[in-house]
Amino acid sequence: MSGQIRVTSRYSGLLIYFVMFVEVVICGGLFSIFAHYRGSDFGNEFLQSMSVICTIYFAVTIEGGVNLHMRRAKDYEVLLTVLKNVFYFSVLSVFILHIGRFYVYSWPYYLLYLCVMFVLLLMFRYSVRAFAKFYHQLPGNRRTVVMIGCTDNNEALYEEISNDKSRGFDVLGYFDDNVKNGFSGLKYLGRIDDAIDYFRSHKGVQEVYCSIKPDYRNDLVESIIKHCENNFMYYYSVPCMNYYLHQRMHLNVIGSIPYMNFFQDPLQTTSNRFIKRAFDIVVSLVFLVTIFPWLFLIVAAITKLTMPGPVFFCQKRSGINGKEFVMYKFRSMKVNKESDTLQATKDDPRKTWWGNVLRRTNIDETPQFINVLKGDMSVVGPRPHMLKHTEEYSKIIDHYMIRHYIKPGITGWSQVTGFRGETKEIGQMVGRVKGDIWYMEHWSIWLDLYIILRTVYNAVIGDKNAY
Repeated sequence: MSGQIRVTSRYSGLLIYFVMFVEVVICGGLFSIFAHYRGSDFGNEFLQSMSVICTIYFAVTIEGGVNLHMRRAKDYEVLLTVLKNVFYFSVLSVFILHIGRFYVYSWPYYLLYLCVMFVLLLMFRYSVRAFAKFYHQLPGNRRTVVMIGCTDNNEALYEEISNDKSRGFDVLGYFDDNVKNGFSGLKYLGRIDDAIDYFRSHKGVQEVYCSIKPDYRNDLVESIIKHCENNFMYYYSVPCMNYYLHQRMHLNVIGSIPYMNFFQDPLQTTSNRFIKRAFDIVVSLVFLVTIFPWLFLIVAAITKLTMPGPVFFCQKRSGINGKEFVMYKFRSMKVNKESDTLQATKDDPRKTWWGNVLRRTNIDETPQFINVLKGDMSVVGPRPHMLKHTEEYSKIIDHYMIRHYIKPGITGWSQVTGFRGETKEIGQMVGRVKGDIWYMEHWSIWLDLYIILRTVYNAVIGDKNAY
């Protein structure tokens, strides 16, 4: 077992260095190709410039990290990391090349160079990610897991690691004192008292995830932990969170006393709020000044020809801290008395053919950039709900109001991960709330950019929930 740990660690270190080396080669090699295409002389000035940009990218990669090989890493994190690295590299390289008066071909070509480099780096990292997934699935590299305690959190953890086979986890079974409790499709191994005997007779167990109630026998838990520590098994404690949505927990310490809080979002800090607000202002201004005037003329003309009534649809929605605000949309339905109480459905008779076009392409949402500029909304955030829905769902869904801790958005994490549109069942709204809280806890400007790209992609290829 200990030998396997050393092999895995050595593999991870070599892979990180390999990725960094190849990406520096891509950075410098592509710079040389563009220089050759422009007919540049490969003299000392060129070599100095190439050395500078390679050094900058190497430093940015060290700071940004390489986590694509980790079993628990998400595919979208690869895109976020590359996007962040290329952005920082772009800013630093342009600044240093300009200030230091280093050689560089024309800036439009340098911008093209940065775009092509982003695509190549993304393709390379996803290729390495695919290799890492393949490596994790090889018989000698899979991780054998045992679960102790059949709680909601352990069951959710089991679903998380078993649904994605590429992570390389083999869950052997679970222990629980109540045989009636059970994981769907997972083998029952016995009572919790039987766990240590099982470990002694099954030497291949590598990871143990324990989730039992705090008032359970402390001596038994301590003996399981000691056995794991003495036999090169990783022990993980999974807290019982049956009364909470599955959120991150944050461990804090006052003196030597630890305590945990169940909700913390990066947008609580002033600097992050400033970054997000600045991003919102820039994006909304650029869109409203460039694209929106022409879009408005086209939409207004067709709307007036296809259905009587105003071009804009204005409705009160629930905003940050539960405050009401008026949200703007291009009208996609006939004027009706149920607009403030009844959610749109797939074959809603209130919609027109032109309204369907607006909804499927997300064009009906574009006036909300005015809300963003006003400060009522953000480009990315939880979607604002009708006042009636906020009142209803806040009574039947725990932690529903947490999603109002930040400004609502034109698009959001829940919308690009399958929880857009009509909520026919309460479970769909619970899924949306979980996604909104996940976004709040994982916020970064790079995650916002990723969500925007996913939104544009869904608008281009079509979203089955867009109606």
